[in-house]
Amino acid sequence: MSKSIAAAGSTRARWAAGLALAACLLASTAGHAQVKVLVNPGDQAEQSRGATMTVWRNAIEQALRKERVADIAITGSADMTSDLSATRARLPDVVVGPAHLIGSAVRYGYTPVAAVDARSQAVLVVPANSTIGNFQQAAGKRLGLPLQDSLVTYLLRGEAIAANTTMKRHFRDLYETRYQDALLVCLQIGRCDVVGVEKSTFDKWVAAGAAVKTVMESRDVPGLSIAIKDGSKVSADMLRTDLGDAAPGTKTTRVSAQDFTYVSTLGYFTPRELKGAKVVDAKTVATLLSSRSAKYIDTRNAAEFKEAHVPGSVLVPYVEKSAKDPDFAANLDEFNVAELGPDRNAELVFGCNGPECWKSHKASIAALKAGYTHVNWFRGGLPEWRAAGLAVDSAAK
Repeated sequence: MSKSIAAAGSTRARWAAGLALAACLLASTAGHAQVKVLVNPGDQAEQSRGATMTVWRNAIEQALRKERVADIAITGSADMTSDLSATRARLPDVVVGPAHLIGSAVRYGYTPVAAVDARSQAVLVVPANSTIGNFQQAAGKRLGLPLQDSLVTYLLRGEAIAANTTMKRHFRDLYETRYQDALLVCLQIGRCDVVGVEKSTFDKWVAAGAAVKTVMESRDVPGLSIAIKDGSKVSADMLRTDLGDAAPGTKTTRVSAQDFTYVSTLGYFTPRELKGAKVVDAKTVATLLSSRSAKYIDTRNAAEFKEAHVPGSVLVPYVEKSAKDPDFAANLDEFNVAELGPDRNAELVFGCNGPECWKSHKASIAALKAGYTHVNWFRGGLPEWRAAGLAVDSAAK
């Protein structure tokens, strides 16, 4: 058996474990309202995404036939930006994904149950003969990365911010691709001076004879993991009890919220200040709204707004394509400033899904550029509003 076939078999085995765990979870929710399952296999499953989702559906259907669960919605996704937003809004009941997706979910009311894949780690890689020896020496060089919501990019970007810089400032040029293996070619043809990939990808390159070396490593994080939304009648303890029967012969790892502390402290947190705007907390927002002197602008998407929103808020979606970065390119995004109204002196409050949601930050900047003079940025957004014990409305009522 070739190494590639063996690796594929190992990947299928790990996915089978995850599928069996999900099936157990779904079976335990019999008689409940619709169960929403979100599955994002991350970077390493791009080429087998269709096959993976077929296996998921088969496993879930088997659980449904056994336990008579009739109402379930399964979403397979490659859009991590949307999925991170969905967990902040607590839309899915079950989340399967890489560490940064689960880490986000943990912050907003999910309990991690198990990791069904090897641990993940991001590394910066250069040609073996490169004079670059560390992150600092890579300053001004050309960087290759997976797309911005890849776990690799998430980890490396967080490490850059921890070093008091940003990828855009530190590197001269950025090349992005969906497939990590394409980054080896980028090094080989001289298009990239340094690239970021998963440690497992680097190890594969070395095993195949590629002349490369690492110059920086992130800490390792849990691999593909499963989390359930708090408040359901399904307990993590119950699910863990079933792990042996759910995944016989396959190694799985029990995980807790603490396992995601590192990845949760990195990522895409917005700045704490915004020049020209007033950063406000939930209490201040409630006061502004109760006096009817302000309009709350919800910059999330329609599905999130429908699920829950600040009472009286107005939905003006910020369609985000630019990087979650202080140096974002606003021209890549879509936001209809005209929907804010003609009065440039109106008191406006912009909010979304918490400190790592950039939509309200970017919308506030758009409003300032359009000449609005009373811009309030509610950085904590709906999560802070809820945490303060304030009521929410739902369009689904």
